[in-house]
Amino acid sequence: MHVYIEDIGKHEGEEITVKGWLYNKRSSGKVRFVLIRDGTGIVQSVVAKGDNDDKTFDAADRISQESSIILRGTVRKDERAPGGYEIVATDIEVLQLAQDYPITPKEHSIEYLLPLRHLWLRSKKQNAILRIRHELIKACRDFFDNRGFINTDTPILTPASVEGTTTLFPVDYYGDKVYLAQSGQLYNEATIGALGKVYCFGPTFRAEKSKTRRHLTEFWMLEPEVAFLDLDGVMDLAEDMTVFIVEQILNKKMTELETLERDITKLKKVKKPFPRITYKEAVTIIQEKCKDFKYGDDFGAPHETVISESHEKPVFVHHFPAGVKAFYMKRDPGDDSLSLSVDMIGPEGIGELMGGGQREDDYDTLLKRIKERKLPEDAYQWYLDLRKYGTCPHSGFGLGIERTIAWICGINHVRETIAFPRMLEKVYP
Repeated sequence: MHVYIEDIGKHEGEEITVKGWLYNKRSSGKVRFVLIRDGTGIVQSVVAKGDNDDKTFDAADRISQESSIILRGTVRKDERAPGGYEIVATDIEVLQLAQDYPITPKEHSIEYLLPLRHLWLRSKKQNAILRIRHELIKACRDFFDNRGFINTDTPILTPASVEGTTTLFPVDYYGDKVYLAQSGQLYNEATIGALGKVYCFGPTFRAEKSKTRRHLTEFWMLEPEVAFLDLDGVMDLAEDMTVFIVEQILNKKMTELETLERDITKLKKVKKPFPRITYKEAVTIIQEKCKDFKYGDDFGAPHETVISESHEKPVFVHHFPAGVKAFYMKRDPGDDSLSLSVDMIGPEGIGELMGGGQREDDYDTLLKRIKERKLPEDAYQWYLDLRKYGTCPHSGFGLGIERTIAWICGINHVRETIAFPRMLEKVYP
């Protein structure tokens, strides 16, 4: 009977079959301890000379790291073994003998490991990160699905920019120039007219020439949009979502967090309410450590870090100067120099996790902003139509999945938060 390692505790005393790869092994006299992984976990198997035929004992001796094997034996409880159970082996079938596996149990540099990412994923910590990623994405979907949001898929190929024209990847589309999507937001603004509250989730692309620990050129973003929602409402929504995500990870992925040696006391502090400060208040905090920062400047990584280190949980910074935010951001009715925008800065120096705000819903004002930014009106004609036919106040945000995973896992660099990261000058493997 084939059993996955994560379920092995349900089969104590039974004869089972495990299919996987050799993780590691050690010897003690006439006993071989063989550690097998199958993607769901790692289990120790005991092969003793005299208790097994020579063929099985010889197989235990010759199998090498990452060789694929089928192992048969009886499950027994042993608190000293990884996971509390082990297998007393009766047979080992070697499917493929791996030779000279390049990632040995010793320490390797990131520069060495990144070109071997397709193999590095097999390590315990990388396995834990990808499992947490899966749970985080599921938690995001569950949060919005349970609140009646509809998932709508937005285009990857788009004729218009969302976050500025300098970070676009151009693509030839049958003779026309289009771009890889920076965001699904503009299309979300269309679907709320049909569905009321929606979200999209998918890959987004930014041609930023950044080599920082917070940037990827291809990353995944969760973007909800809600009709008849204002700036305060969008902060409430992001706050509820973040608390839910962290709770789900703490409840369901404690083993993985322990593998990563994550200090969960910091995650347990992520409770409502989150601090909410204005951009002006944030400037005062930043200027205490960054003397050259001026009011009207946009935040860079050092400035986000200063804000982050001032709080033990995420903090909302709202009402940015209109000049540093996108053309579609609605202005504050009481001060036209400010936008109804918000960034959520994560704790522990991770930087911005979420950006969003209230959208401009007036046709003439939006057209004026497009002209001011010298954007092509034709490309945005459909977007302007949304302000001609049933316009309403609406808001939304985008959550960067990789940065959120990096924060929750306590990882220094986002390159480990996705199976195959895409960074400046790195597209292999």
